[in-house]
Amino acid sequence: MNDYLEDLVQMKLFSGIAPEEIAELLDCLQARRVQYGSGEMIIEECSRVRKFGVMLSGHARSIKWDTSDRVIILTLLEKGSEIGVLLAAQPEKESPVSIQAQDNVTVLMIPYDRVLASCARACPKHDRLLRNYISIVAEKGLVLHERIDCLLKPTVREKILTYLLRISCEQKNDSFQIPLNRNAMSEYLNIERSALSRELSNMKRDGLIDYHLNSFTLNRNSKFL
Repeated sequence: MNDYLEDLVQMKLFSGIAPEEIAELLDCLQARRVQYGSGEMIIEECSRVRKFGVMLSGHARSIKWDTSDRVIILTLLEKGSEIGVLLAAQPEKESPVSIQAQDNVTVLMIPYDRVLASCARACPKHDRLLRNYISIVAEKGLVLHERIDCLLKPTVREKILTYLLRISCEQKNDSFQIPLNRNAMSEYLNIERSALSRELSNMKRDGLIDYHLNSFTLNRNSKFL
């Protein structure tokens, strides 16, 4: 696990905790590293989750299937992303989503009850970890709110604009890269691929946006924006 200490220091769960303290903390938490292959389920829908994870490498996605057996992408996960934080806090509830590895993934898995357990040494680092965990839970709630806000938009154009405006805000630039190809973008926005392509062309024609592949530019001066 020492190979990952430099990475863990940068992750929100271990914010404010020194590398040497993280090493001690991982032992106290009984954390372990788990490997997943491409397409493998890290968490399955309807399962009960008692451990949460932090991605050390690779890419994954949180997904559901609709009544037509179509995949809906809820969130995209990468190195540093947390997995199952909300689910582990409610282990009696079944998971409403699946988490699927998109390539070879390494996850640091931590039993939730070890985070809540009182440290025998009453160490400040354990208290800081719990505070970080609560902060992450609050942040996840806000992300879910943004996701729902996007899905509830009544038109294809509004869904696309809501998503693009959020990415622009996150990257603090009107010109930005999105992490999704067109297939993934249509799944994420829960709209047909053909409808997405058609509306993107219309938005470009109307002067709202310009784009090439995954590069987008928002025209803030457009009367349609």
